[in-house]
Amino acid sequence: MVSVEPRATAPVLAVDQGTSGTKALVVCPERGVIGAGSADVRPRYGPGGTVEVAPARLLASVVDAGRQALAEAGEPVAAVGLANQGETVLAWDPVTGSPLTDAIVWQDRRAASVCESLGEDEAEELRDLTGLPLDPYFAAPKMAWIRREATREGVVTTSDAWLVHQLTGAFVTDAATAGRTQLLDLDRVEWSPRALEIFGLDGERLPRVVDAAGPVGTTSAFGPELPLTGLLVDQQAALLAQRVTGPGTAKCTYGTGAFLLALTGDRPRRGSSGLVSCVAWRLGGRTSYCLDGQVYTAASAVRWLTDLGIVSGAADLDRVGSSVPDSGGVTFVPALAGLAAPWWRADLRGSLTGLGLETGAGHLVRALCEGIAAQVVALADAVAADTGRPLSSLRVDGGLTRSALLMQTQADLLQCPVEVSPLSDATALGVGAVARLGLDPALGVPDAVPDRKPAAVYEPRVPPGVAQERLAVFRTAVDALTARPPHPAGPAAGATLPPGHTQAQAPAAGGSPAGVSGVS
Repeated sequence: MVSVEPRATAPVLAVDQGTSGTKALVVCPERGVIGAGSADVRPRYGPGGTVEVAPARLLASVVDAGRQALAEAGEPVAAVGLANQGETVLAWDPVTGSPLTDAIVWQDRRAASVCESLGEDEAEELRDLTGLPLDPYFAAPKMAWIRREATREGVVTTSDAWLVHQLTGAFVTDAATAGRTQLLDLDRVEWSPRALEIFGLDGERLPRVVDAAGPVGTTSAFGPELPLTGLLVDQQAALLAQRVTGPGTAKCTYGTGAFLLALTGDRPRRGSSGLVSCVAWRLGGRTSYCLDGQVYTAASAVRWLTDLGIVSGAADLDRVGSSVPDSGGVTFVPALAGLAAPWWRADLRGSLTGLGLETGAGHLVRALCEGIAAQVVALADAVAADTGRPLSSLRVDGGLTRSALLMQTQADLLQCPVEVSPLSDATALGVGAVARLGLDPALGVPDAVPDRKPAAVYEPRVPPGVAQERLAVFRTAVDALTARPPHPAGPAAGATLPPGHTQAQAPAAGGSPAGVSGVS
């Protein structure tokens, strides 16, 4: 280990491996962020809702971003923490580390056919066991699809297990990431033989489930050998960084999708409002739980508008949206990858209604902002129903929080203050805190997670009645979509292999561990 400072004050390298890119921060408990780096990932979007990425690109982005951050900091760090996408999966050779398939990204819908092959009784049993509804969003359906359609060789895991193996040689996953598979017994926090059986995955070799904080192994991928001491799935890492620990508060991260989480304590709360009950983190052998709601397309919907030429990018939302006073009667349900919580209709696609000859780019931008914000309100309402307490504030982070238009729209429709994190990269800050906890077990969570003042607070500017009218219009548009009968998955839903692959055959990709010295 390389360090010139006491453990309690030494910087750590925090890496957030995300959907469209990887961000890395060097975080010092006394001086804040002293180095940053980033690297693009660029997943491939194909017909039928397929979303893939080359595993080698995931690893390269982690190493590149981490080395950039260390170079900018210009000083040693004591440990590394790694956050991951959660539900992205791949098959790989556990001996060589070589990928056997491309990584199937969490947004990918091809595993809808796996979900449709299971009965209602099995779906209910899975929800009771794992806290998760049956949906191709989660890892297990994708893992089963790989086994049915791509390869029976090697192991099939979430992307974090492969990345950790590449970095350290260890074969582990943290409890919160394991909880995103739909294979983890929510109460016991261990792999469920029955869930594995339902998906036809019994007999699979799965990674060891570990605490979020603690030594995993060491890596020389970033230069000098460093211990990997923190692992946590992305949204839970942001929840930790936002210090959302009390009732009546929640956090929402606006990235590729939008994800709202609220902590529920040391027991899982299985509600009836369509939210996911899952592991928040396990620290020191003690598990904390949360409620989780998802909007599948947020920044990815902005990317869609960008590809159409409506805006030049996310930074253009406010300029284009402010050119008009309102959405001009346009309603946008941005279900471009299906509807998640609380509706769980993976088969649906988005809708644009109320278009006229006078409709312009500004109206479409405002309608998108309202569509994202209205879905987040639906999640907040579900949290209130399941916990018995409405939200009094919402803490937010992620790249889209830079849009004042979106954040003001969120506050207006939610009818409560929206507090913007001073750093949009809350996920990296959270996994950095976990790495520090793993480095120094004597620290408590409040010591590892600084309480930062919000960079901005958006208060509602419209009366409740106006907010309810706008929400009612959006709900009517959603109702029109959900009234459609479920569309069965056919070949277009993903019955193709990743480019360049054949049935049960590995690509020519390499991939030996980088800096191996691990605990498996």
